[in-house]
Amino acid sequence: MTTTTSELPEPFDLRSHNTASDKISELLRLFPEIRTEGGKLDFDRLKLALGESVDVGRERYGMNWPGKADCFKTIQAPSMGTLRPCREESVNFDTTENLIIEGDNLEVLKLLQKSYLGKVKMIYIDPPYNTGNDFIYPDNYSESLNTYLQYTGQVDDEGRKFGSNTEADGRFHSKWMNMMYPRLYLARNLLKEDGIICISIDDHEIDNLKKLCSELFGEENFVAHIVWQKRYVSNMTAKYLSDMHDHLIVFCRSIESLSVNRLKRSDEQLKAYKNPDNDARGPWRAQDLSASKFYKAGQFSITTPHGLVCDPPPGRYWRCNREQYDAWLEDNRIWFGVEGTARPMLKSFLSDASDGVTPNTWWPHDYAGHNKEATLEIKALFDGVSPFDTAKPVKLLSRLLETFAGDNAIILDFFAGSGTTGQAAIETATEIQANRQFILVQLPEKIDSAKFQSIADVTKERLRRVIKKIEAEHVVELKKQQRMLDFTNADQLATEVGAPKTLDLGFRVFKLDQSNFNAWNSSVEHDSAKVERQLDLHIDHIRDNRTPEDILYELLLKSGFPLTTPVEQQTIEGKTVYSIAGGALMICLDGNLTLRLIRAIAELKPERVVFLDEGFAGNDQLKANAVQTFKTKGVASFRTV
Repeated sequence: MTTTTSELPEPFDLRSHNTASDKISELLRLFPEIRTEGGKLDFDRLKLALGESVDVGRERYGMNWPGKADCFKTIQAPSMGTLRPCREESVNFDTTENLIIEGDNLEVLKLLQKSYLGKVKMIYIDPPYNTGNDFIYPDNYSESLNTYLQYTGQVDDEGRKFGSNTEADGRFHSKWMNMMYPRLYLARNLLKEDGIICISIDDHEIDNLKKLCSELFGEENFVAHIVWQKRYVSNMTAKYLSDMHDHLIVFCRSIESLSVNRLKRSDEQLKAYKNPDNDARGPWRAQDLSASKFYKAGQFSITTPHGLVCDPPPGRYWRCNREQYDAWLEDNRIWFGVEGTARPMLKSFLSDASDGVTPNTWWPHDYAGHNKEATLEIKALFDGVSPFDTAKPVKLLSRLLETFAGDNAIILDFFAGSGTTGQAAIETATEIQANRQFILVQLPEKIDSAKFQSIADVTKERLRRVIKKIEAEHVVELKKQQRMLDFTNADQLATEVGAPKTLDLGFRVFKLDQSNFNAWNSSVEHDSAKVERQLDLHIDHIRDNRTPEDILYELLLKSGFPLTTPVEQQTIEGKTVYSIAGGALMICLDGNLTLRLIRAIAELKPERVVFLDEGFAGNDQLKANAVQTFKTKGVASFRTV
């Protein structure tokens, strides 16, 4: 029996999401007339459609540097990698929604495009500051999954070298921007419409970073330039002026959708609210009734209860018109002092200001922590020894979360370092009983440590210790609540009560690697031995030492499901079948498929089904039957890999 192509299942696409295709689709949706006969875009027609809105001049304002064009090639090159689960390094793998991903963040960001597109509320990154030695770069200026494998020693380096970016290099700033541009481009895709990105940086690249963000996010989506006081004591050995601050550049996905949280008032701020006239509405503080912005209707005289005539101070205007003033006066909201002789002020009631304080852009060390505090925090967790030198204080990340993240939010940090973002996410969620998921990405960069091989190892161990600390504190709190005075059996109690039920104290570890499947290489040389090798790989195309769980999570990720999607293992017709997201996707990795199994899965009416191609053992008739069976039951997609 001859089977036509239309009777066979579609092949599963193992590539990462194609970001360019989304933009092309959107253009074609808006301008269907620009499609050419060959399915390409006709930019001449687009110019005609847009008319005078198109700038065709040769001289235009913009940012350019050597290698920028190659950035787009890097962005558009799909990743053929995968993220392999590592249960033994995880904490509460089956229940947690937090992720720590070990690998190059460029490849990881590509792999996250399908599953996390438009889902991340807040991104925080602390990228290399480009001080001359703080980030590696391949000598041919290109990056790929193979680059990462070479750097980590998983494949032969073929003579490729990696080095730090020194100021002596003629492309010092260009290298840094070539590293940052693709990552920021891909990161923007992951943000929700009301999402926000906060980037730490120092004076070396602050100008270039802001221009990069303006190009990628749009100048109109600039939110703030926060200055953080990282030191509280001057550096007496500084050559010129002591460097006391770092910058936080904040952009959003869409300024129209952005909302910034008001902050809780401090005890010092609350002291400003008093009630000298025993107003029934409670404590209030006096606000200036004048403003500096010109307001024509605010030019009038006010007479105090004692007959004193008051005009706005020179160069200022009342912030209201006469009608509004009279309404406030009638409502006892104008204050003339205890004796009634002072110039008018507006009463601002604490009860009216319950939404909190508007954040500002100056973050002193006592508000957002400092570098010394960060070092002490690391040492406290690691028995007095700091395995990481450039951590940020937890208070800084907590302030960012308090300002920009909601109660239910996904937080992404793809330059995770020692994991401060993860610690802040867990601790703030514990404090306010919120649901905050974090995704941390860290390169396994080698470090000089007796205990840890890489920075990624420090990231994971830090979060393990934070979780143990919170669990221990929870046990102590339960003992207090239960008036239990005998602390000799704390370990047993910890086992019995576990972590607070409403909190997510755990993380799943995934590691970047080559796809579980050997892809067909169409560019192989026309050499009989090499072609024969490709044919062998196509027949037995699953890599050695890959587990069903490895394969499952690659299919999950590349089908567009988050890595924390619930997976239920079922037995159907004697075969193991994975039910994803309540049966939306069904995956069977068995090597001996049967028609009874196919029919049983079809009866469950999933949206999508994926099988291993080898499960059909070359039986094209069974494949054709599967296609028709699933089509009859309304299964939208049936693919094999």
